[in-house]
Amino acid sequence: MNQNTTARWRPALLAVAVALGVAACSEPESPQQTVQANGPTVADAEKFVADAEAELLKLNLEAQRAAWIAETYITPDTEALIAKANEIATAKAVELANASKQFIGMELPPELNRKLEKIRLAMVLPAPADAAKTEELAKISSSLNAQYGSGKYCKPGDGGKQTCLSLGQLEDIIANPASKPAERLEAWTGWHSIAPAMRAEYTRMVEIANEGSKELGYVDTGAMWRAKYDMPADDFAKELDRLWTQVEPLYSALHCHVRAKLNEKFGDDVVAKTGPIPAHLLGNMWAQQWGNVYDFVKPQGGGEGVNLDALVLKAYGQPTVVTGNNVAELDIKQTPEGKMVLAGEQFFSSLGFAPLPESFWKNSQFLKPRDRDVVCHASAWDLDNQDDIRIKMCIKVNAEDFVTIHHELGHNYYQRAYKNQPFLFMDSANDGFHEAIGDTVALGITPAYLKQIGLLDKEPDASQDVAILLRQAMDKVAFLPFGLLVDQWRWRVFSGEIPADKYNEGWWQLREKYQGVKAPVARSEADFDAGAKYHVPGGVPYSRYFLAHVLQFQFYREMCKMAGHQGPLHRCTFYGNKEVGERLNKMLEMGASKPWQDALEAMTGQREMDATAVQEYFAPLKTWLDEQNIGRTCGW
Repeated sequence: MNQNTTARWRPALLAVAVALGVAACSEPESPQQTVQANGPTVADAEKFVADAEAELLKLNLEAQRAAWIAETYITPDTEALIAKANEIATAKAVELANASKQFIGMELPPELNRKLEKIRLAMVLPAPADAAKTEELAKISSSLNAQYGSGKYCKPGDGGKQTCLSLGQLEDIIANPASKPAERLEAWTGWHSIAPAMRAEYTRMVEIANEGSKELGYVDTGAMWRAKYDMPADDFAKELDRLWTQVEPLYSALHCHVRAKLNEKFGDDVVAKTGPIPAHLLGNMWAQQWGNVYDFVKPQGGGEGVNLDALVLKAYGQPTVVTGNNVAELDIKQTPEGKMVLAGEQFFSSLGFAPLPESFWKNSQFLKPRDRDVVCHASAWDLDNQDDIRIKMCIKVNAEDFVTIHHELGHNYYQRAYKNQPFLFMDSANDGFHEAIGDTVALGITPAYLKQIGLLDKEPDASQDVAILLRQAMDKVAFLPFGLLVDQWRWRVFSGEIPADKYNEGWWQLREKYQGVKAPVARSEADFDAGAKYHVPGGVPYSRYFLAHVLQFQFYREMCKMAGHQGPLHRCTFYGNKEVGERLNKMLEMGASKPWQDALEAMTGQREMDATAVQEYFAPLKTWLDEQNIGRTCGW
């Protein structure tokens, strides 16, 4: 998946309330409470959970709809509506979380105890038991989301009129191989200029959320986030470190080669042969994926691999021209963008999944309208916890969005698979699973698959493998450190290790440490560069994306084994294999009813996340990179 269009799979309450995915064996970092002889009974706990589930389901349905309108019709009125919905939901979630603490320490049936833990850890940004602060947090969250969604970079144009560019337009400049370094720099600084105005509200949001987390027994909000992974919070942090250690050598080899090629392209004055790479030169606003500079670093004499951009454009046609309010009048399935979505649906259908409901085609946002502001950030939605599943995108006819569509549909099929679970288990095994499913399917967009669906006449031969893998690595491998560092930064912000007057300094320290990327121009605490990444003002935890980039290869390797694939892992596709689809669906149907280790074992036979599948997939590329890097000074 392309991470600048990541899914927000439970969007209405992600910022403040019911974003579920909670640890079954985690414990609040507070003294154990004892249960008195005349204390609550198991029957009391059962009634409490039943009532809580009913209330949360009702609030979730209301807030989902308010959130959809707020993101597809950005106005002060819709901002106020979602703020109020979130305020109500947050107040109830806080009330229930605090009330659930009376059952800590009781001997309860495992399923009941798991539901109670989900209630205690249901909020991403918990508000304290103070109505005024609950209202304030809801308003801040809505304001930050709206600021990001409507953000534009404006500069003087011809005749003294301002020219204003949206994020999508600025991304196009950075992504365009023909853009000059100065043009890329202006686009980068232009978008990052929207973030400083968010800084004061973000700081206050951190303060309120930390207060709420402490009332629930956690030292800070970061500790609460880490406690949602079926293991103690400290162990989860160590698990991320272990997985990073497995993939870091591959990333370092890729970084070394890319830096050398960018130096050849732009010269020493723009990109030095050593040290971090300037962030604006890697083809992505956040330097989190590098696929848009592939042409600068591709193997000489190694073939072209597969140019998916060209294949998608040839197969589906020129982008739809949106004029006025004509989006509502289009037969979306007949547009190039709709045909791309149909292709993604067909992949899942080939595995045995039922087709998408007609309401999906009627209710989703596929194109950017011209008559209003919308949040184009791609996301997958489940509005009624049954069959009203949707995606929200501003689809472009290119490879990036072709892959993103497969990813977003992965969320939708997951949502539909667990619809028969109790509300508190309507979630993935952990949030990394939700992100990984669509990406696993997207890994199946191999030459063999493209040939099967008619986008390719024949598969390229083995001499093209390095080129194919390098294209993949420029997105998949390049993303890994960014996927890790966003929450590393927030955990330190929540804990106070990075104080409010050091936000920007701490952000760039982590980006240099993990990514080997630096700010392209001098930055100060007048800037708030973390705020220019959607998930920070949006309050969306980010470790899930790092986990997803590990899990997708682990799932993929097992699914390829099931499909009887022979040969290099990266050449596998399981398109059309019903046995693979059946096992996948069994895991998806589990939802969050069991610890993620159980779900992982059901799918792969393993109980531990394992990045060796990443190593195996990219092994031929790693050998080639090491050869290219002979004589270069690697590292930063």
